[in-house]
Amino acid sequence: MAVYFSTLDPMALVRALPGNVAQGLIWGIMALGVYITFRILDFADLTVDGTLATGGAVAVVLIKGGMHPAMALIFSFLVGMAGGLATGLLHTLLGIPGILASILTQISLYSVNLGIMGKANQSIGIGQKNLVASLRYVTADDRMFFFAKLIIGCLILVAILYWLFGTEIGAAIRATGCNEQMARAQGINTNFTKVIALMISNGMVGLCGGIYAQYQGAADVNSGRGAIVIGLAAVIISEVIFGKLCAGRKMAFAFTLCAVYVGAILYYIAYTLVLWLKMPSDYMKLFSAVVVACFLAIPYLKAKYGNKRKAVR
Repeated sequence: MAVYFSTLDPMALVRALPGNVAQGLIWGIMALGVYITFRILDFADLTVDGTLATGGAVAVVLIKGGMHPAMALIFSFLVGMAGGLATGLLHTLLGIPGILASILTQISLYSVNLGIMGKANQSIGIGQKNLVASLRYVTADDRMFFFAKLIIGCLILVAILYWLFGTEIGAAIRATGCNEQMARAQGINTNFTKVIALMISNGMVGLCGGIYAQYQGAADVNSGRGAIVIGLAAVIISEVIFGKLCAGRKMAFAFTLCAVYVGAILYYIAYTLVLWLKMPSDYMKLFSAVVVACFLAIPYLKAKYGNKRKAVR
């Protein structure tokens, strides 16, 4: 045991921290999309595994074609919205259950992504400049400017979502997720609100895919595999740790959205810690599933054993 711990380098964790924060902020954008469907709309949407890869594929192809990297992200957002629209129409117009509709879209997007890139993966190129995010920025001398830019961008997204869900359409989406039958009784077109929410959610995921492809320097058709687990992990970690802190506060919804970013960062720190402990990388998907299962179980177990203690008293 002593020999094992002697092989571990604590400074390696410190050196990995900037990368963890960067990835957490980028994947936090995707987690916001997951939060919209799973928590606000109460819709089990698995489209994100496909739309994340689609957003990355579109961004890389457009950048290689000469488009500015920031402009390419607009199209990443739009193709993500198109994926959400497809899931929404399959569910609302054809009556296909939500989770199955999202799986069908996700499977279809794999072929779409191959068609966009022409092969399984595409790299941006070493000499590409003006990227919105890049792994080389994390290790650069002026990386504080990169992180400031990334954090400001994330806060702008939070501000836009905070404003959006305070509008009439945002309130209708929240009402649909809270009680669909009551929302319908109030004259809300719940099919329309579902489609809009799915489009916004997957637009965020597509945007994340575009930024992450720039960060990695490449896009891959399998880059979105397991993305839903990471998004859920970020959302659930944020709720378990910051749920009570955010509840009841002024602008509680804005704090909740910011907490999702923190949840994503904490997830990547935990991910790096497991790798640092020399756990085989083949088991990382298992680790992600265990993290989600544990944090999902915590509120249930606390409520269950809390009620038992009250009954004993």
